[in-house]
Amino acid sequence: MQHFPIFLDLQDRAVAIAGCGEFAVAKLRLLLKTQARITVYATEPEADLLAVINAHAVSLIRRPATADDLHGAALAYAAHGEAEADAQFAARARSVGVLVNVVDNLEASAFITPAIVDRDPVTIAIGTEGAAPVLARAIKADLEEKLPQGLGPLARAGKLFRPHAEALPQGRRRREFWADYYFETGPQVLAEVGEELLEHALHDILRRHLAAEDSQGRVDLVGAGPGDPELMTQRARRLLDRADVVIHDRLVPAAILELARREAQFIAVGKEGFGPSTPQDQINAEMIEHAQNGAHVVRLKGGDASVFGRLDEETQALTEAGVDWAVTPGITAASAAAAAIGRSLTQRGRNSDLRILTAHDIDGFADHDWRSLTRPGSVAAIYMGKRAARFLQGRLLMHGADGATPVTLVENASRPDQRIITSRLDRLTADLSDAAPTGPVLTLFGLAPAKAAAALPALIEELA
Repeated sequence: MQHFPIFLDLQDRAVAIAGCGEFAVAKLRLLLKTQARITVYATEPEADLLAVINAHAVSLIRRPATADDLHGAALAYAAHGEAEADAQFAARARSVGVLVNVVDNLEASAFITPAIVDRDPVTIAIGTEGAAPVLARAIKADLEEKLPQGLGPLARAGKLFRPHAEALPQGRRRREFWADYYFETGPQVLAEVGEELLEHALHDILRRHLAAEDSQGRVDLVGAGPGDPELMTQRARRLLDRADVVIHDRLVPAAILELARREAQFIAVGKEGFGPSTPQDQINAEMIEHAQNGAHVVRLKGGDASVFGRLDEETQALTEAGVDWAVTPGITAASAAAAAIGRSLTQRGRNSDLRILTAHDIDGFADHDWRSLTRPGSVAAIYMGKRAARFLQGRLLMHGADGATPVTLVENASRPDQRIITSRLDRLTADLSDAAPTGPVLTLFGLAPAKAAAALPALIEELA
């Protein structure tokens, strides 16, 4: 992120615009939404600019701005549309420490003005680092259509009421009060009787929430999916947005954690096969302690919570502690890996069953019914098989598996750095060693990539 988004207080602060034509008009119309003291420096203002200036009693100075003129200004806009005039104005602004924006010149600008959706006091700013202003405008148009005009009155009434809401303790109870107002009672009152009764509605909602008993904490055990935030369920995203505490696995990427509230408490409880891990008892204790203190806890697990996620141990601990809980499923890594290679995990005439295995358990490498996997057409999705590859290869070959059986390894399934490694059983350890994957790997035994899917990584690499 090169440009840090921030909302600047311009009330009664000086802002300078230099220019005579359409660029200056555009900036002036935008800044008239603020409470800034605007001065336009224009030697020969065009008719459209002069009309806006006169209609809003904006200060006009019919000469170029000097450095002394600009001293103390909050912002300055070089809007001549002429390189030399803009450069001179920008240099004077910079000489007195004023942030300057040069229209259509990203490199010369200290800041950029985003596309804005205005539902005063709700304001949404959309920026593309100056790379794609057309895209920013398209996003703005989409939001303008979706966001109701009533957001402004709701937010204004809520802003005035904030001191009263402090009667509720900070945290979950206060958030529930505001959620009730903004998403349920407030819009209903606004639609049925109008803005003038919003304050009365707010007092009613507050009395109701003050009279309510403290809500009990709870735990939602949520599958985060294989790593792509777009593959999360809508319910998972809603729960993550509401969480007070997020207890997350090592494999949950930062892009998904970013979906949680900034004020949430994040607790990493990483687990790695044959590596450092947080004891399960400690994870259970963290969930129970925070929930019993009234927090909404999201126990965020990679993939699906019910697939090799020790879900039963956690729900049993929560039940024994009297903590309310629920499970939200997610897309498991096996499904994401199969999608990555364009293959189905089951196919009529090929395999009538599917084995989902873990390569190791709490005691080390895991043993299975290897002979059943050696039957022609058998398919298995093997979790945590990277370090156990030699063990898996040896067991399968020992029990009669064909060395030519296809094996596909999908590293970081569904993520931007996804990689597909094609192999066969008799070459598995050698190919894995050559590929040296560093991310989590899902091993698909008995499946080779579809041709189009296999060609995609090479095409992407070539285009890059």
